[in-house]
Amino acid sequence: MRYYVLDRGDQLSIDLSQQFHKLAEERGLQLDAETPEIVVSIGGDGTMLHAFHTFIDRIPELAFVGVHTGHLGFYADWQCEELSTLVDYMCGKGDPSPHKPRIVKYPLVELEIHRKSGTTSHIALNEFTLKGVEGTVVLQIDINDETFEMFRGDGICISTPSGSTAYNKSLGGAMVHPSIEALQIAEIASINNRVFRTMGSPLLLPKHHHCDIFSRREQRLMLTVDHTNYPIDDLISVRCQVSEKKVSFARYRPFPFWKRVRSSFLV
Repeated sequence: MRYYVLDRGDQLSIDLSQQFHKLAEERGLQLDAETPEIVVSIGGDGTMLHAFHTFIDRIPELAFVGVHTGHLGFYADWQCEELSTLVDYMCGKGDPSPHKPRIVKYPLVELEIHRKSGTTSHIALNEFTLKGVEGTVVLQIDINDETFEMFRGDGICISTPSGSTAYNKSLGGAMVHPSIEALQIAEIASINNRVFRTMGSPLLLPKHHHCDIFSRREQRLMLTVDHTNYPIDDLISVRCQVSEKKVSFARYRPFPFWKRVRSSFLV
C-alpha cells in the first residue's frame, strides 16, 4: 500500500510521524508523496483540513486517516499510542485478520466565486464564511435563483454536514449527520429590527438546491474556505452547492458519528 503522512509540525507530531515511517518501512508500506492510496494526518482537525487541501486534486483516488495528538477530533480515529496497531491494520494484519478498512464518504461544498477580476472555484471540507472587514455587510441571498433575503450583519457561514459540528455549531446551527447530502446556511450576528429583517435561523439545502450570495454594496470582505483566508474588495457573487465529489475516510474500526459528537461535547 502507498501512503503519505502529513503532521501538524509541533515536536510531538513530528516524532509520531517519524515513528510511523519506521513502522511502515518495517511492514513493507511504500511512502509515496505523489500518488498515495492513504493519507495519514497526525495532529488535529486543522491538520486534516491541511491534508485535504494538499491532495484536493486527487480526492476521488485516496482516503484519509486521522491520528490526534490532543483532544479527540471529528476526523481522527486513532490516538498517539496506537500507531503500531494502525500500521498493522493498514497492512491487512491485526485481530481479526485480514483487516480491511470500511471506506466512508462525506459530502463537500463547492463554491464558484465571481469577482470583477475573474472567477475561481473552491471546495470546502468544513465550511465557507463571508464576513465584513470594516463592520457589517449587506448581502443578498438567493435560493434556486430566487431572492430569499437581504442580509445585514457580520456575515454568512455555509457548512458541510461534517463541518456542522465546527463554526456552524457556535452560530446555533444544527449538527447534521454526514450521510445527509446537504449544505447549511447560518447567519453570523444578523441585524433584525423594524427596518432590517432576516430569517434568523439556520437553513438546510438538499443536494439538488443551490444558493447565491451577492455583494450589494462596495465593501471589503474576508472570504474563508476552511483554514484559508481570501481578502476581497471586488466580489460580485458566490454560488454554493453540494459538490459531486466526496471525501473518503478509511475506518479500520467502528467510530460512529454520534459517538464522536458525544466524545467531543458531552464526555
